[in-house]
Amino acid sequence: MSISPERLKELQNIKDSEIDTSDIPELDEQFWQKARRVEPILQETVLIKLEPDIVNWFQRQNPNYQTMINQVLRDYIEQQKPE
Repeated sequence: MSISPERLKELQNIKDSEIDTSDIPELDEQFWQKARRVEPILQETVLIKLEPDIVNWFQRQNPNYQTMINQVLRDYIEQQKPE
């Protein structure tokens, strides 16, 4: 999703006191005890050729089939690591 520079400027100019946060629950101590920092995983866009039946199978399994293909490849790599 993209946001226009004009809308971004509007949002940046809203005072904190004008933001309605009534539908957002407060974060208690229990939340912060379990919280952990997660760095985003950078991804690289590549073009690979796959046989149509392979692509079709993944598409039928999950609408996020590209993520699923990535996970299958990651699992394969993990299995190849020496113990």
